[in-house]
Amino acid sequence: MTTYFDAFETQSQDEREARQLAGLRQQIERVRGFAKSCLPDIEVNDLTDLRKFPVLRKSKLASWQADAPPFGGIEASNVTHIFQSPGPIYEPGGTSADWWRFGRFLHACGIGSDDIIQNCFSYHLTPAGLMFENGARTVGAKILPAGIGQTALQARAARDVGVTAYAGTPDYLKVILEQADQDGFDLKIDKAAVSGGALFPSLRAYYADRGISCLQCYATADLGHIAYETEPDAGMITDEGVILEIVTPGTGDPVPEGEVGEIVVTTLNPDYPLLRFGTGDLSAILPGESACGRTNRRIKGWMGRADQTTKIKGMFVRPEQVADLVKGHAAIERVRVIADRAGDADVMVVRVESETPDDGQFAEAVQAHLKLKGQIEVVPPGSLPRDGIVIEDKRVYET
Repeated sequence: MTTYFDAFETQSQDEREARQLAGLRQQIERVRGFAKSCLPDIEVNDLTDLRKFPVLRKSKLASWQADAPPFGGIEASNVTHIFQSPGPIYEPGGTSADWWRFGRFLHACGIGSDDIIQNCFSYHLTPAGLMFENGARTVGAKILPAGIGQTALQARAARDVGVTAYAGTPDYLKVILEQADQDGFDLKIDKAAVSGGALFPSLRAYYADRGISCLQCYATADLGHIAYETEPDAGMITDEGVILEIVTPGTGDPVPEGEVGEIVVTTLNPDYPLLRFGTGDLSAILPGESACGRTNRRIKGWMGRADQTTKIKGMFVRPEQVADLVKGHAAIERVRVIADRAGDADVMVVRVESETPDDGQFAEAVQAHLKLKGQIEVVPPGSLPRDGIVIEDKRVYET
């Protein structure tokens, strides 16, 4: 029988949306309290009004932080740690109960007060180690703060203290298990909570063959926990502490259910309010609900990067420019820019979904918005793949 972390996991969608709307309004008021000029004066009557607010990009956050360190003027409360990610971008962290919301994921993994978790995420500068430790404390598990490296010592410690669960990247547990095999002893690990890398089917099968249940989650340093598995290969359930949108890359416009787009997240954490934060990652909403009984929406998981900025003929072409091209021309329904090569020269092909034949208007629009001339190919509406890719780079460089 499934046990749930809390009652939120089985709420009806109406109950969930009412709770999220109340949390969203509170977050908006918090942001307006210290950065009123950053937000449009919009009355929020339902969750769909969220799309009227701009998407916050990492580049913008980095710029704010450079002008007003460490968090760019965002008032972060109950902060006990400051972390650094590449950029550099600085993120706050807290030690209050389930501050990053990882307890929900670890509970779904079956980890609880009888477990000892070997936490192999880094504790240095980046928050992953503390994220999982904070979640482990929430579910009552003991923690071996192992960090990364020193595999022989990791394997011995796992044996000596009786570790039953692993937290870390998907592949490193295999390294520890193989080290234990080489050293001639068995480990008690039967649960694994992984993130930060690809969990390939063959690797999951390897763990299953060794009696280890391995589930993965999706999270970022800025936002904390976003979505999680409760069973293999059944998608990831959205965390109850965030509002998740899937939008066309380079815009804030939601895509239809099932279509690939960029993950944009609003956190309901009052200590660090981020509204419509663009993750730069691609995914899609899965139809229906999880068989485990949790009712929140599911995503397919990580499906690539949304930031497809590409240099063509020495000029950068960005998803935002492609989005402006579509919005700026009534006859264009969708566009896919393809970078290719003809000999040693770059070629830009622009495939345009339209019912209107090209009489030169599309070429003019492309040059106006992308600042480059391209070969125009008009295709019928619905012809282009709904895979979240708006700029495709087909160039192959010989080495």
